[in-house]
Amino acid sequence: MTVNYSDDELMAILLSREVRDGEVSACGALSHIPAAALLLAQATHAPNAQLIILDSIFYPFRTSKQFHFLAQRGELGLFFVSGVQIDRHGNYNLHQLGADHDHPKMRFPGGYGGGMIYYGAQRTVVFRTEHTKRTFVDKVDYISAAASTPPDVLRRGSPSKIISTKASFRFDKGDGLLHLDAIHPGYSFDDIRDSTGFDIGTATPAATPAPTEQELHTLRHAVRTKMIDTGTYAAWASRALAAHVAAVT
Repeated sequence: MTVNYSDDELMAILLSREVRDGEVSACGALSHIPAAALLLAQATHAPNAQLIILDSIFYPFRTSKQFHFLAQRGELGLFFVSGVQIDRHGNYNLHQLGADHDHPKMRFPGGYGGGMIYYGAQRTVVFRTEHTKRTFVDKVDYISAAASTPPDVLRRGSPSKIISTKASFRFDKGDGLLHLDAIHPGYSFDDIRDSTGFDIGTATPAATPAPTEQELHTLRHAVRTKMIDTGTYAAWASRALAAHVAAVT
């Protein structure tokens, strides 16, 4: 049986698999896919996960400062973040395109404390819904958050995984580089090599397990309903988590 799913649904499911039961897991602003992932994890394999979703009823703080203090104390287990560019060193860019800081080609709002959280969270999963050579680059134009730091710098955590719509990478603290970890259903090693702006080596990794019928059903029904009822990215959930899409043979 072949199961149909969208890129958004795939990403939500893959991110949800990174959530651990009993852990404090969070996402920041404009994070509809991670929000769905957190709720999906809590509805399936991580019922005791403590969720923090900015701009929703699942945000237990009055100010962002309280959230940042949580990360600085080492109490944040997992954080989801995205970037305009991601490089082979695990750095991500949320600030600008173009190396000239005074005259960039394009400037972006920046990150929601992401640079600090990259240090403070025990694990950070960076996700990107576009996997092309313009997003996965050899060197970011601006380092909004650094994956590696000198030995004398206090750092509680580091990026644990980079997930796109085509593949996932793991970050190796030893060499400070990303390594291709798994290839998603429907894509080949050549697809990943041709759409990645840095050398991914020659070894073909394992295939990513496809979304299961249970994961999709829970996402499209229980999670979709909860997001709409609580106003957590309700318009996106109503549109993107298509409960009417059925499995086909």
